[in-house]
Amino acid sequence: MDKWVKYIWLSVLFGLLILIRFYEGELFYDPYLTFFQNDYLYIDSPRRELAKLVSFTTLRYLLNTLISLAILYVFFKDKGIIKFSVYIYITAFVILLAIYLYFVVNPRQEDYYMFFNVRRFLIQPIILLLLLPAFYYHRIRG
Repeated sequence: MDKWVKYIWLSVLFGLLILIRFYEGELFYDPYLTFFQNDYLYIDSPRRELAKLVSFTTLRYLLNTLISLAILYVFFKDKGIIKFSVYIYITAFVILLAIYLYFVVNPRQEDYYMFFNVRRFLIQPIILLLLLPAFYYHRIRG
């Protein structure tokens, strides 16, 4: 792939991640968006529809995952990296969603900070920020 085509693809894909973040309020049902923007350590958890919340959180995770996998593919052109990343994303989703559901069903103020961070891994492409330098380091050492 030509260097400029690669840069264009990466720009488009990172742009999609930015658009998801920018329009998160319009695209996804998430009562915790405004909750965590306020002084959440001192207020009660917002009312929520559990099935709708889990569905939209899953959708957002899936969109971020697909775009992240595309970024990894464009960057490394290695199907082995993509396969390994898929396993990481699936495992992370199962573990993080279980913890997320615990915090949603059992909201306690002393757990809000932990909940905030678990939720962040589900709704933002943080795993990509961990995998990209890890695979790059593996590649240059390899």
